[in-house]
Amino acid sequence: MHFTELDTPALVVDLDVLEKNIRDLQADCDRIGIPLRTHTKTHRTPQIARMQIAAGAIGIACQKLGDAEVMAAAGIPDILIPYNIVGKPKLERLTRLIRGSSTVLTVAADSAATVEGLSAQAVKDDCHIRVIVEMDCGGHRCGTQSPRETVELAQHIDRLPGLDFMGVMTYAGGERVLPFLDEVRELAKKAGLPLHIISNGGTGSQAFCKSIGCTETRIGSYAYEGMTRVGKREHLHPERCPVRVVVTVVSTAVPGQIIVDGGIKAFTSYPPTPYGYCLEHPEIWIKGVSIEHGHVDITQSVHKFEVGEILSFIPLHGEMTTNLYEYIHPMRQGEIADKWRVLGRGQSQ
Repeated sequence: MHFTELDTPALVVDLDVLEKNIRDLQADCDRIGIPLRTHTKTHRTPQIARMQIAAGAIGIACQKLGDAEVMAAAGIPDILIPYNIVGKPKLERLTRLIRGSSTVLTVAADSAATVEGLSAQAVKDDCHIRVIVEMDCGGHRCGTQSPRETVELAQHIDRLPGLDFMGVMTYAGGERVLPFLDEVRELAKKAGLPLHIISNGGTGSQAFCKSIGCTETRIGSYAYEGMTRVGKREHLHPERCPVRVVVTVVSTAVPGQIIVDGGIKAFTSYPPTPYGYCLEHPEIWIKGVSIEHGHVDITQSVHKFEVGEILSFIPLHGEMTTNLYEYIHPMRQGEIADKWRVLGRGQSQ
């Protein structure tokens, strides 16, 4: 089937571009000598995670427990959840996942309250939970606020039953990271706590992570957006962005405009406009979206658009767009090769 025969709106991924993105980043990490842990929040699709593992990634990172459950069920062998697991429902699910899966699972925490909850559930369910401490090295989102606080929490984890202290993580690339991390290393050594994992991340961070002595780099959006995150329309190019939203022209009634059958529910409302790059006619752009309508400016085009015409757009933010679709249609040279269910879609608990 050709992609123009799909019912629309439909989510399509160009396999040649996706495979190149996966291959290129893995090759760069291998060249630098930094293990790559891929972040599945980008695609939430086991088939793509398996492609990344097959290329050489040591494991994956899942921001939410629901995503980790999906990936563990799909046989992914090593998963990091770089997120505080809080509350009885999640703690019960976490230990159930650990006990019922062969996946090596590690979680992050940044407070005594969080690790004490982990410990209590581990003891109750007779299992062990691998824990790393999240540090705030400039991101100001989550994380311990000083090297001393980091190591004190690590010591607390080490003392608590049912927990195995594994190391530390952060998400930052500023000037604060190295001195913070160096002090953590020194204090941890004095405390007799080995740092088996030193994890840092962000697309494009691989060389920096290597330079400060990390044991792994966490990177996700490269699969969809090439080696750098997309921030402007001019950066949306088919050579580096494999995701396409295929839509149908449903109205040409208003001069200088066409309406396509993809709106906020197809593209997300991620600012700024324009919302995407049209592969067939790069001179047009989505100037606005309502719930189910895409408002496309065609004033710069000489093409005569017809109702029923099929167009494909690279969305501005592939990650959020993917979360709107039940299926991804992998494509090679215009032909649909398979149908992948986005099993992690909506798994935000």
